[in-house]
Amino acid sequence: MQTPHKSGLQTWAQVAEWTLLGTFVCAIVSIAVNLTLFQGLDNDARLRALVSAVLLPVIFAFPLFLYLGLKVRDLESVNRRLSFIARTDSLTSCLNRGAFTARIEALLAEAPENFSGALLMIDADNFKAINDAYGHAMGDEALTIIARSIRAALRTGDLVGRMGGEEFAVFLPKVDERQAARIAERIRHCVNTADFNPEGRAHPLSVSVGGAAFEDRTSFSALFRIADRQLYGAKKAGRNFAAIVHVGDAPDIALRQHA
Repeated sequence: MQTPHKSGLQTWAQVAEWTLLGTFVCAIVSIAVNLTLFQGLDNDARLRALVSAVLLPVIFAFPLFLYLGLKVRDLESVNRRLSFIARTDSLTSCLNRGAFTARIEALLAEAPENFSGALLMIDADNFKAINDAYGHAMGDEALTIIARSIRAALRTGDLVGRMGGEEFAVFLPKVDERQAARIAERIRHCVNTADFNPEGRAHPLSVSVGGAAFEDRTSFSALFRIADRQLYGAKKAGRNFAAIVHVGDAPDIALRQHA
């Protein structure tokens, strides 16, 4: 999980800094104006003018900058929340399809030569049967459990998105085919061992995984096409499989069953 970049007035310390700096600048400008306009006054009058030049910004500018700082902070908080909602699947808290695709496309476009990684496509097995037997509310709960299990199997920096329905995608940077297969198996195992108890009865969950590993420049569409084809093969072969292939070996769809 990446930490969002912080900017603007997001903390109380930043609001305080903005308020004090704004008040200080106003005071300096006020003093400079008074010194320029009232050079001919005697010392007592000039002192009173300087005192007023300091007090007026403190009395008026301080609360004004504080008010503006709080409003800007609130606005930035709302904008961050809207941005989060726009790119996050509300049910599973994964990236939604658009946000996930955009992130991976940008990452691959900026990747250096010999950048390695893998894209995994993950589909819940027999999910329609869960909805039919227990209702859509239990289906939603199953999806949240699957999403949580996927995240539990990943490393820091891996990305997970919900591609729609019961299908998820995971991007694994800096892995080879063997490492990607191990992580895919870990995902499969985490889902298999997750607790899902609709109506008080244990119901096993499983996923099928298809993956495409690469070691050079590539595109999201190419990876998606290969990984999705591997996923289709895993489902067709009996489900609860992980099938990972290197991009260069993509025409040979050899499934590997994990015990």
